[in-house]
Amino acid sequence: MSEPSAMPAAVYRRPGEVTVEQLPVPEPGPDEVLIEVSHCGICGSDLHFVLEGWSAPDVVHGHEWSGRVVALGAGVHEWKVGDEVVGGPSPRCGTCTACRAGLPSQCEGRSDITTESQGAFAGYVAVDRHSILAVPDGLSLRGAALAEPLAVSLHAITRSAIQPGERALVLGAGPIGALIVAALVARGHDQVAVVEPAPGRQALARRLGADPVRKPDDLPVFSVAEPEQLAPDAYHVVFECSGKRSAMEAGLSQLRRGGRLVLVGAGIDPPRFDPNRILLNELTVTGAFVYDADGFEVALDLLASGRIPVDTLVEAADVPLDRMLDAMHDLASGRTAGKVMVVPHHQEGS
Repeated sequence: MSEPSAMPAAVYRRPGEVTVEQLPVPEPGPDEVLIEVSHCGICGSDLHFVLEGWSAPDVVHGHEWSGRVVALGAGVHEWKVGDEVVGGPSPRCGTCTACRAGLPSQCEGRSDITTESQGAFAGYVAVDRHSILAVPDGLSLRGAALAEPLAVSLHAITRSAIQPGERALVLGAGPIGALIVAALVARGHDQVAVVEPAPGRQALARRLGADPVRKPDDLPVFSVAEPEQLAPDAYHVVFECSGKRSAMEAGLSQLRRGGRLVLVGAGIDPPRFDPNRILLNELTVTGAFVYDADGFEVALDLLASGRIPVDTLVEAADVPLDRMLDAMHDLASGRTAGKVMVVPHHQEGS
């Protein structure tokens, strides 16, 4: 193998602590390919793992990546060295009722979400040959690294069952919320509102086409004594992307009768929903976890079409591994509005 024997990697140690170390470059096993990582986006789950300590220690995170194939394991024939690829979904069991029904997000044999093999906040990653997809012609590796979060956003839209002419409200304009706005607008939905406290993310939502863009305090919230009281501008669909208890609870009050609340953001502070509001207004509360069966293919096609404004969604400056933790704090505080891309093969000052 012509690749170096060691690579830089950002290793999570304890809440709020990451060290950049030299680790061995993984050898691709049978049916695996070795990828040189080009870009890896910082995900909301990475913030939970690294800043809040959801992760086990001594783990390299990062799953929103793009890169180039540099070596092939035994039995790999469909890929060649130099292919540009993105990381796709982990293979599902393929045999359970959900998988047979085309619902891989509900696979009965999926792994625990808190476990992760070596991720892509590193120079190289070895992955199953079935869990990568080719980057379409004309799409940069930087733009292609949006495929995973866009696939998550598209799955949330699928779960919402939103129809033409229906009005949507997105709570939280972080990376996933912003991508939901961009995808809805790209698909012709022209009535998309956003609620977001951070000024930078409010501005991003407006640039993506959201109107109106409001603050959380602007939302009407009703007591349990008013289960049939509806907001003046009630929505058909609310996407809750912040993972905040207060936003989940407020989202229910923003729905019209028959509306759907889609929980997209992860959080550990559980909401208290008014069951009478749900019952009397026939509301639906559902979750959106990972991807549609064809989510990555649709996401890559949409990115390659130019209808998703990559340059608006992604922060202009990429981040080396030794500045990744600072970037995470900026994202968690809302000081950074867009998606941050980590470039593992560059260090500060290089």
